[in-house]
Amino acid sequence: MIDERPLPLALGDPDPKESARTFDPDPAMAAFARVSLRMGLGPPVPDFRIEYRPYTGLRNMIRFAGRQIQVRLSDLLQDAPPIVLEALAEILLAKIFYERPSREARECYLAYVFKDSSRRRIEEARRQRGHKRQGPAQGRCFNLQEIFQDLNRRFFHGELSPPRMGWSPKRSRTSLGHYDPAHHSITISRLLDSLQVPRCVVEYLVFHEMLHIKYPTERRGPRRIVHSRNFRAEEKRFPQYEQARLGLKLMSARLD
Repeated sequence: MIDERPLPLALGDPDPKESARTFDPDPAMAAFARVSLRMGLGPPVPDFRIEYRPYTGLRNMIRFAGRQIQVRLSDLLQDAPPIVLEALAEILLAKIFYERPSREARECYLAYVFKDSSRRRIEEARRQRGHKRQGPAQGRCFNLQEIFQDLNRRFFHGELSPPRMGWSPKRSRTSLGHYDPAHHSITISRLLDSLQVPRCVVEYLVFHEMLHIKYPTERRGPRRIVHSRNFRAEEKRFPQYEQARLGLKLMSARLD
């Protein structure tokens, strides 16, 4: 007769429940291992070191460190389904091995990122962890708060929720205006707070960023639609649209 009772644990033997918990493969590690084999990077599976970091947003990094591949993932992905982790693994591995990730991987990952629940978590993390660097709305030449209030009354029936308005800390040439939905703020480059800049140019930039409040970023398949057709159509309602656009082009030419 076979005794089917479990054997008593000897001193130092791991508890079976604890062993199962300890040695269960990490979902991210398992995803990277599976994808690396599919991509022909093994066997053996590359030596991965994967860790989650409390980044401000949904940021992910991968790099070679000697013979090891170090991966740092946003902790917002800790509860992501395995299929999403595999899609991200393919995207990151393709990046360092100079390959092109499949369309399916990109669409799968973006579909998860752009879910309403995911966007809420990302924006909440940005609000809690991030700090918006921004100067006051009153500049040397222009008051952004007054400009917003005037445009809101004239073009939006006063219906837009007032964001935090301010000039950028530095005279940025690459980003002249930006709306941050996580902090509900509009920042305009301090470069434009000058007597040499026509007021209509500053007003147009503020108007453009206000349209981002009215028309949030959309997603169509793997594409992000930042400036939708409705956005572009309403943007041209700005009375000095052509003059402001020309002013920006001339200013860019002078800066170059």
